[in-house]
Amino acid sequence: QLQLVESGGGLVQPGGSLRLSCAASGFTLDYYCIGWFRQAPGKEREGVSYISSSGGSTNYGVSVKGRFTISRDNAKNTVYLQMNSLKPEDTAVYYCLAVRRRMCSWYSRDYDYWGQGTQVTVSS
Repeated sequence: QLQLVESGGGLVQPGGSLRLSCAASGFTLDYYCIGWFRQAPGKEREGVSYISSSGGSTNYGVSVKGRFTISRDNAKNTVYLQMNSLKPEDTAVYYCLAVRRRMCSWYSRDYDYWGQGTQVTVSS
């Protein structure tokens, strides 16, 4: 069974950091573009970041650029999202998505596999 499993979410104070992980089981991520999306209650789903299958191309949403860093370790079959300088508006459920192609997309409908999500709450 092909699965993506996110972990690393939690409660953090404003200005703090978290590292999210997205681990794949049942398939290897080597040929997959990975995107991180988030959704807060009452808000539309938002693209946060994506990384190409090779890791050579990354992109970030305007609201997180300069604070978040996406990376991948294909040997560990895992993609990471390092989140620094967290703000209350970063509070959301974060999902990792995968699609088997080199070029990534900001549209979640273009992805084939979804994780179950991990909650990130930024609050004092």
